[in-house]
Amino acid sequence: MKAITLAAFGGAEEMRLEDVETPVAGPGQVLIKVEATSVNRPDIIQRQGNYPPPPGDSEILGLEVAGTIVEVGESVQDGQAPSVGDRVAALVGGGGYAEYVVAHAGHCFHLTDSVSFQQGACLCETYITAYLNVIELGNLSDGERVLLHGGGGGVNTSAIQIISALRPEAEIIVTASTGKVERVGDLGAHKVIDYRQQDFAEEVKNHTGKRGVDVILDHIGGPYLEKNLKSLAVAGRLVIIGIMGGPKSDINLALMMVKRQQILGSVLRSRPVAEKSAIIERFTRNVMPHVARGAIEPIISEILPLEQAADAHRLMESSQHFGKIVLQVA
Repeated sequence: MKAITLAAFGGAEEMRLEDVETPVAGPGQVLIKVEATSVNRPDIIQRQGNYPPPPGDSEILGLEVAGTIVEVGESVQDGQAPSVGDRVAALVGGGGYAEYVVAHAGHCFHLTDSVSFQQGACLCETYITAYLNVIELGNLSDGERVLLHGGGGGVNTSAIQIISALRPEAEIIVTASTGKVERVGDLGAHKVIDYRQQDFAEEVKNHTGKRGVDVILDHIGGPYLEKNLKSLAVAGRLVIIGIMGGPKSDINLALMMVKRQQILGSVLRSRPVAEKSAIIERFTRNVMPHVARGAIEPIISEILPLEQAADAHRLMESSQHFGKIVLQVA
């Protein structure tokens, strides 16, 4: 099969389209003929040599796919996973940038005919991440305020849609770069802060009458920690899902204690298989009906052929995209 491989860790120029051995579904797994996959920030970090896949998962890049099941491994119980021939989306530990990929049966869910493979390829990594960290871990309730960092990125656009569908009475505040402010607002954010022109902590303070927000979803890390805590209300929850700005920062523990704030760190890829299966089951039950009826529709910035994966990475690194970057495989 064709797949994207790495000649070495480093820049996008190290990516190659080559022939590799087609994987075989093992116990509890299914083999998927990939129609589309998508690019995520962790793919770039892995390409640079800083984010290895979990033990036993493919070294090939790619964390989510959409396609058709062509083989079912042993020990997959009836009803546990779709059957051969079914259209599915799947969360994978690696291997998505390829014509075929192996996935755990519990990490797949059906795609209705109303959802294209290109859209399906966007659903697992970012939408599940947004659902898990804002709705479940952040415990966002109707009537609360949430601050999302990341403007037009995949997780952020996913979070805006999920909150709008599942918590319609919540107020969504987003930080975005200058060129994306209007588009983020059109997507459903109630207030958009231009982080290049404005101090987001001051803007949150003024907008909320000094109360702050109840939940913050952050992928920047260290440089934002102090301002995030200033922006949190009493009993607020800060969920950190990335450290693009660096892993370290000073923290005022006294302020955090007095305000009874919580800081939660979260990743999806390294969680145990059974835990991810349970998360995906809840996501499928609570979110996918909204996708099936079109209330949640993945925002696709670009669709590029698999052989242009390097260009897709360069586009993500430029931060010029709005929504997801999809690779067309079949």
